[in-house]
Amino acid sequence: MLKTCTTILVGKNASLTGSTLIARNEDGADDSNAQRFVVVNPEEQPQPYHSVHSDLTIPLPDNPLRYTATPDADPTYGIWGAGGINSKNTAMTATETITTNARVLSVDPLVEKGLGEEDFLTLVLPYIESAKAGVLRLGKLLEEYGTYESNGIAFADREEIWYMETIGGHHWAAIRIPDDAYAIAPNRWNITDFDFNSADCLASADLPEFIAKNQLNPDHEGLNLRHIFGSATIKDRYYNNPRAWYVHQFLDDNFVGEPTDQDLPFINHATKKISVEDLKFLLSSHYQETPYDPYGETVPEKHFRPIGINRNLETHILELRNQVPDEIAGIHWLAFGPNTFNAMVPFYSNVTDTPACYRDTPTVVNTNYMYWISRVLALIGDGNFALYQDLQDNFAQTVLQNVLRMQKETDCQATPTEKTLTSANQAMADFILAQATKLLNDAINLGSRNMKLRFSLGD
Repeated sequence: MLKTCTTILVGKNASLTGSTLIARNEDGADDSNAQRFVVVNPEEQPQPYHSVHSDLTIPLPDNPLRYTATPDADPTYGIWGAGGINSKNTAMTATETITTNARVLSVDPLVEKGLGEEDFLTLVLPYIESAKAGVLRLGKLLEEYGTYESNGIAFADREEIWYMETIGGHHWAAIRIPDDAYAIAPNRWNITDFDFNSADCLASADLPEFIAKNQLNPDHEGLNLRHIFGSATIKDRYYNNPRAWYVHQFLDDNFVGEPTDQDLPFINHATKKISVEDLKFLLSSHYQETPYDPYGETVPEKHFRPIGINRNLETHILELRNQVPDEIAGIHWLAFGPNTFNAMVPFYSNVTDTPACYRDTPTVVNTNYMYWISRVLALIGDGNFALYQDLQDNFAQTVLQNVLRMQKETDCQATPTEKTLTSANQAMADFILAQATKLLNDAINLGSRNMKLRFSLGD
């Protein structure tokens, strides 16, 4: 089960609050695939770990850390933890499917019984205390067990962000995102310029030899890993590249490029500091104010895959804050369902449990749970975007201003405790569920007045 996602990374000096930010839409197939938001306490961590997809059993270290995660509500196909923050304020996001090319796969084939997106978060996040350590632990696992798919993974701590991509069955490369920069990764190979001698680059020990021996570098000079390991297909031009283009033209006033360009940058610099609200807008975007908007007044000139899409299962922005105590540094921002019709909540990660309306998601529709009410609102809103847009905008604004107020009040408490943070998370969850229920009621009433099956005279 591939996850066709979009990742955005923001260095601490590029963010509005001085936080590191790693954000991703977890996208699945067209089916609902209900999601949960949980805390995995040390006694709940599997030991050993068993991969459902690969039927592979892996021993794990003792003394795992506590961590947040957003697994599938139905565990039939595995855990799929997706993204979270551990008790050492280290974050990881890990179900971004990427592309590669036949040259690479011919010399290092994928491993059918290896590891993949289902497994990565559970195998790595409970055992690391820095972003760089995450790269090294996952790299070691890839070299030992291999992978059955091509993936992009991001790690963050309060100082650094590292982005990692798998290469064939057993190889990998990772790069540190500069503190003053951002990066955008759709579902293609993303890392470009690479220096094996730089402290900001990590890779499989034999990767330089692997490239040279197998004549994989098509360029006369330099090492562009996208050229070496990635693809440049027609699908990239319409499915992947336009998402990167939209992010760049939104964040960088000096950006020049076209949606279908194959060499759009991975790492770039924004004109202004980037906020969580900017990331939410981008992760919800559908080419607004361009000729490519499927919700536009005219049929789009070209059909590009938008970032906000019906396949959004959940979206997380993992924020690691500086200039606050360790106890409140980790913020797991979360929204469920298609992003154009939802709102994000800044949950404190240093807790042992999550609110029931996020944690106990059933596998069938029930609007008492945030996942399902978000899906229902998205379905209604998509049917007549222009009609419901103002309702949605007001909902998102109301939620954000109130949860930020709750967060600030909690931050200002002299001695924030686990109980305090749990109570704050519950209050935010209660508020958004009430507002989503109100939005659903308002949307039904508004939509009923605009149904085609109506008549102007009363009975």
